[in-house]
Amino acid sequence: MDEVRCGDGLGDDADLLVAAEQAVGQALTGLDGATPDLAAVFACGSDPDEAGAALTRAAELTGARTVLGCNAPGVLGAGRAVELSSAVSVLVAALPGTSLRSFHLEVLRTSESIAVVGLPPQRQQDGRMVLLADPWSFPADAFVEQSPQTLPGLTITGGLATGLQGAGSTRLMVDGQVHDRGAVGVVIGEGSGCPGSTALVSQGARPVGPVMTVTAADGDTVLELAGVPAAARLESLVAELPPEEQALVSGGVLLGIAMDEYADEHSTGDFLVRGVVGVDTARTGLVVGDVVPVGRTVQVHVRDAGTADAELRSMLAAAYGGRPGPAGALLIACTGRGSGLFPAADHDVATVRGAFGDGVVAGFFAAGEIGPVAGRTHLHTLTASLLAFDR
Repeated sequence: MDEVRCGDGLGDDADLLVAAEQAVGQALTGLDGATPDLAAVFACGSDPDEAGAALTRAAELTGARTVLGCNAPGVLGAGRAVELSSAVSVLVAALPGTSLRSFHLEVLRTSESIAVVGLPPQRQQDGRMVLLADPWSFPADAFVEQSPQTLPGLTITGGLATGLQGAGSTRLMVDGQVHDRGAVGVVIGEGSGCPGSTALVSQGARPVGPVMTVTAADGDTVLELAGVPAAARLESLVAELPPEEQALVSGGVLLGIAMDEYADEHSTGDFLVRGVVGVDTARTGLVVGDVVPVGRTVQVHVRDAGTADAELRSMLAAAYGGRPGPAGALLIACTGRGSGLFPAADHDVATVRGAFGDGVVAGFFAAGEIGPVAGRTHLHTLTASLLAFDR
């Protein structure tokens, strides 16, 4: 069987077309002349149409039979990261024995419901999906949470793409066609004899304070924690923390929702972390970026660079400590990571690359990351989501 090969590149130039050419040229050197089956390209630039043009130029130059990509607030590749500046990153992969089916998803709305159209029919060999979505026009959270029922056996890796000008500035590209709405992606079929892939998610927050039960809630507003008004309970909890943890809380409060509410003990990585986006002063409640039903087990979390670093390294060691590193990997990191969390923007890409022996890693910074935790796909925040192409 032919060997799985991958290459990555990152170009940074005021002219995004030049940056795209630089990135593709670097990436293709990793294939030793092989034609890529799959290419993923990402562009960061102030003008969304220029970013779209760079995506299509990169797609053309790769020569890959399946290409997808998006614009983003930053890109990752070749061991580097560029945030909020003109740059393009590229990942190319020769994947013998793997079937690839690209798609563009659109949302049809009626007065009573919405429907997502454009998804190719599922096949038995389908194992992975890469999904890049516009958060303003595509219900990514609902699509992902319903995927175990609608797409059984399919694991999704991906992220929310955003342009630097907010709503309307997202550009999504699939097979050379640029879209400003919906989602794009590829379904990856892994037949017999195919090396396969590994999907991982590393979370970046640390739990503080006690584990609590939600005793009253209304949609995305938690009204009571352990029988106490939620906002008042949070205030008293913060007051009880040591000064160094109070300083971390000042950077933003997160609420971790236990994935297994019946577990006797919970630790870092056992929670789906959601942001506390506001306070309902009239009801003394906490507005959370998700629906949290009564009875769920939760714990306050804080952004913590040390925990995020340790968990990423531990996850990589657990996945690849006893086997060869992958040929390459697609990395999607939260915009809340990078230089906003670590001393350097390239922390995640450099860490993953180093764990794989200076391996091939490319991707982008996302406004939300998609990947599996405890065997089920979720939309996350403050995480690093990884799809590795095994040898």
